[in-house]
Amino acid sequence: MKPHRTDGIDPAARSRARRRALQALYAWQLSNSPIDKVIEQFRSEQDMEIADLEYFEALVRGVEQNTEELDAVLSKFIDRTMAQVDPIERAVLRIAGYELRFRPDVPYRVVINEAIETTKRFGAEHGHTYVNGVLDRAAIEWRAQEIQGARR
Repeated sequence: MKPHRTDGIDPAARSRARRRALQALYAWQLSNSPIDKVIEQFRSEQDMEIADLEYFEALVRGVEQNTEELDAVLSKFIDRTMAQVDPIERAVLRIAGYELRFRPDVPYRVVINEAIETTKRFGAEHGHTYVNGVLDRAAIEWRAQEIQGARR
């Protein structure tokens, strides 16, 4: 039996929302379609009833609205330009970067773990190790207090 969450968050639905957000952002990166069109397409085509729709949309819109800032701040943790990062890994880094910077309600360990698992599932063979290294360094800088608290 699964433990009951008192905060109303379904971790499995959130994971599915992140995977769907990755797919939507990947499509957006390749097509340059308006984000509203991409979201609508995913709502109608994908099996979205099992995902946290609100969170899916918050991630997609959050990344779209903050892409320039996310790319700029992530660039200090990567060894190439964002344009040179594999498109799947780029979308994962943007989602996780958005969560680390703008969603302090999501623990940094959850953000990093979800990014690694999503990259293992959809990315290149060793892409998850790259994503892990980038996000570990970003979390140390962006979530220093949370990390210090977790180490006590």
